[in-house]
Amino acid sequence: MDLRTLPEDLDAEGRIEKRRLLIEKELQVELSALQIAAPQIGGADERNCEQMFGAVPVPVGLAGPLRITFSSGETHDGIYLPLATTEAALVASVNRGCKALSQAGGVRTTSEYVGMTRSIAFEVEDAEATSEKIRELESGWKRVGKATSGHLKILSYDIDAKDGVLFLTIAADTGEAMGMNMLTIAAQAVGEFLSKELHIGMLTVAGNVDSDKKPSIRTKTKGRGYRVSVEATLPEKVIREVLRSSTDALLKTARAKLEIGSVVAGALGNNLHAANIVAALYLATGQDAAHVVEGSLADTTVSKHAAGIHIKVELPALLVGVRGGGTNLPAQKQCLDLVLRTHTKLRPPAQLAETIAGAVLAGELSLLAAQSTNTLARAHRALARKGR
Repeated sequence: MDLRTLPEDLDAEGRIEKRRLLIEKELQVELSALQIAAPQIGGADERNCEQMFGAVPVPVGLAGPLRITFSSGETHDGIYLPLATTEAALVASVNRGCKALSQAGGVRTTSEYVGMTRSIAFEVEDAEATSEKIRELESGWKRVGKATSGHLKILSYDIDAKDGVLFLTIAADTGEAMGMNMLTIAAQAVGEFLSKELHIGMLTVAGNVDSDKKPSIRTKTKGRGYRVSVEATLPEKVIREVLRSSTDALLKTARAKLEIGSVVAGALGNNLHAANIVAALYLATGQDAAHVVEGSLADTTVSKHAAGIHIKVELPALLVGVRGGGTNLPAQKQCLDLVLRTHTKLRPPAQLAETIAGAVLAGELSLLAAQSTNTLARAHRALARKGR
């Protein structure tokens, strides 16, 4: 099938329809449910997906409001969360968590922008000598990298070497974009510059030390994108009336699941289901969904408090942006605007990251309550089978 050579007079909707019909005819399959209307396409056919022949709708449900005190010190009550998911009970669970947290005074967030990272791999004979030369040439290769984009600023770098391969990992501020493509272009230029200056072979622009879209101890320890912490204190009354549980039950379940079960499994992320909420918000707001891998590295801790319990989630790597990629697509842009409808002093990607963290805490709390009362299966049975 030739899905690229199409009549030049077709618009995006026409090209997508033409491809779909060609595939249906060639493969004898039915694909009518993948049809997509012009207002929903945006630039997807040209910028986001090659040989696009349709779209798969993902249901979006609304949770909230959630009360958040952002790291800027501003408190907002009306934070709403569009969650794109096919998992019944997820939206209802996050919604319950939002209710409990808001009644308890809300969540408090802090964040640090670690930056986007990319690791260039070189073939070297003397790693120590080459490392020193890279440090000596720092101003030069940084200038080369920064010149590739007016939005990029190099924040820091690390050098690692093993078995004849040297890795230069660059961390950069990529503005309001998530910035993976921006930094890859910059890293390519840096790699070519150093390869020429130092007469070393450049093996790849992505040497895996950055652990892009992969879990790693390095990412968990050093962070990537936004490192966010979120916490809240819940009184016994809210635990009893909203979560239908008790302080003692929550603490016992948290100990078994988070402190012991995670250790037995050798988990990198000691959490209940952080990836669920990260994925749902990533999909809805046009983020790169594969970065949910880094989002799953979160650690959730629950401790006894004089009033009831204190719960905290630390997320070392939320990779988000508000420009570029899928954030420009019509539906995703509207969901993104919904999340960011309340303006703060934070730059928008930081506000988005802290909001996602707040949503994760709501989801963690609600699932913990369901598991502490052994009602998780009942909730899935009721919501999934009835299709509410």
